[in-house]
Amino acid sequence: MLLLLAAVQFTHMMDFMIVMPLGPEFMRLFGISAASFGVLVSAYTLASAGMGLLGGLWLDRFDRKRTLLVLYAGFLVATLMCGAAEGYLGLIAARTVAGGCAGLMSAVIQAIIGDLIPVERRGRAIGTVMAAYGLSAVAGVPLGLGLASQWGWRSPFWAIGVLSAGVWLGLLVLLPAVDRHLSPERAARGSSPLAGWTPGLALGWALTFSVVFSGFLLIPYLSPFMVGNLGLRLSDLSWMYLCGGAASLVSARGIGRLVDRHGPALVLGALLVGTMVPHLMFTHLPVSPLPVVAGVFVLFMGLTSGRAIPTMALVASRVPSALRGRYLAVNMAASDAASGLAAWASGLLIAVAPDGSLEGFGFVGWIAVSVTGCALFTLWMFTRRAVAPSAAPA
Repeated sequence: MLLLLAAVQFTHMMDFMIVMPLGPEFMRLFGISAASFGVLVSAYTLASAGMGLLGGLWLDRFDRKRTLLVLYAGFLVATLMCGAAEGYLGLIAARTVAGGCAGLMSAVIQAIIGDLIPVERRGRAIGTVMAAYGLSAVAGVPLGLGLASQWGWRSPFWAIGVLSAGVWLGLLVLLPAVDRHLSPERAARGSSPLAGWTPGLALGWALTFSVVFSGFLLIPYLSPFMVGNLGLRLSDLSWMYLCGGAASLVSARGIGRLVDRHGPALVLGALLVGTMVPHLMFTHLPVSPLPVVAGVFVLFMGLTSGRAIPTMALVASRVPSALRGRYLAVNMAASDAASGLAAWASGLLIAVAPDGSLEGFGFVGWIAVSVTGCALFTLWMFTRRAVAPSAAPA
């Protein structure tokens, strides 16, 4: 089951990530600025955020398997639309549809894990599924860039669509029904969209928003920065993402085990502090040999991508099953809104010089570290708020 869910995440993450290393090509092909490219990235995530808010009203009312199949079918069609898009505006429209389906898919996947996997093994389970992020970078992004270099930028989207069709059939045949949350008692408690919500749960959304926002201030512009400022060739990006993806793949499993052993709050706090170093190092890196750039990039990707695992494990553990789908849908909306707004904000702060280099990327690095500090404070507030109610009855 986890491998099937990881396959869904792989196609979804590959569909999202393939746009970022193609950033220099899209800027050249469509004649767009860094801000316009930020809009292209943001369209996917902001649409996902909007659908996540809507999903918070109904996502726990149906069998999670059926919900996932419907959303994944919509994602498949939208990805094929990306390959068939004509021009910049057409691509934005297709990315919007794909993003609207993808965000809810991720929420349903995390709800399935929360429903079926015991809490003491949930960190490793989330790590297994989140390893799809690293795998998409290790295998998917280099392969997608290879297809784009041979047959044009449309070919990766066609390939993702074909792969998604095979995964959809696997879900249809092999994934069991996931309907424990539909028991009469839980249905009665969750009949109202607002039933069971408490103000403290919103801190989980704020934590997710701040963690994702700090990372996505930088992530969409890593490729243009490496090409324009660090002197890498477009062909070097495949190797860079291969190394970074391998680091994400390895770190996901290790971080999942640490979460089960030490708890998600402690692991997340350590990762937030740890990512401040590569965020500043990379954004202030001068022209350097390829091995040096690859080393900093590997550290950046391995730690930054791993922050999602303890974040998801922490927020999912604080909500009952009858609310989990809706809560995680809104949480995914917070994540997607953060990534979209961060990419848009960076596009406003970064300028493309006549020689193709990015100006202002170092300043954005300092902003990312500041937002990470806010995430640390929110983490402290969230864990403190969660502990207080349980201590009161004693």
